[in-house]
Amino acid sequence: MATITNKRQLVQSRIEQACSKVDRPADGVTLLAVSKTFPAADVREAFEAGQRRFGENYVQEAIDKMAELADLRTQIEWHLIGPLQSNKTRLVAEHFDWVQSVDRLKIAQRLNEQRPAHLPPLQVCIQVNTSGEDSKSGVDPSGALALAQAVAQLPHLRLRGVMALPAPSNDASTQQQSLKKVREVFDELRHNGLTLDTLSMGMSADLEMAVEQGSTMVRIGTALFGQR
Repeated sequence: MATITNKRQLVQSRIEQACSKVDRPADGVTLLAVSKTFPAADVREAFEAGQRRFGENYVQEAIDKMAELADLRTQIEWHLIGPLQSNKTRLVAEHFDWVQSVDRLKIAQRLNEQRPAHLPPLQVCIQVNTSGEDSKSGVDPSGALALAQAVAQLPHLRLRGVMALPAPSNDASTQQQSLKKVREVFDELRHNGLTLDTLSMGMSADLEMAVEQGSTMVRIGTALFGQR
């Protein structure tokens, strides 16, 4: 049975091959290990294999893991990638390094106000809903620029880029188009003067297509930790 170390090597190899195919440097794509629902012991094993960035969907579950892995806190970068409710913003502002799921100004303002002064700015991404699914969080692409411009003005946040969860499709062409839409939003924000370096899209099933469309961060859970 493959260990997390072996699985991580395989994922890194996939990233390198995808980058080579489109003539991109392999170090231009960051691997975010999605550890939601997996125990702290698995996070520790991935850490020992060299992984430093972890994504969590559920605030309290993540904070519990942070406490269990307190000895690694200064070496791990914790990303919130799940929907964020207003009543959880203080916990997130106090404990996380990144929030990739900012989809409305109210959430950004609360994170900004609640970020402790002794911590560096909270790194954030605007979550965009390019598929129009009601079940998905994210700002409509038409509102992404206004939201991003407003977030960029908040002093205790640092706007890094765009995150999206395109609707999965078994049709490669359809999936490519979904990823391309996200890239177009990212390009639009940059074209309008925002300094962004992070395009967070691509998961275990479609990371190669995401890299082809310019992703700089792939969020990998299943291929690292197994089925939930």
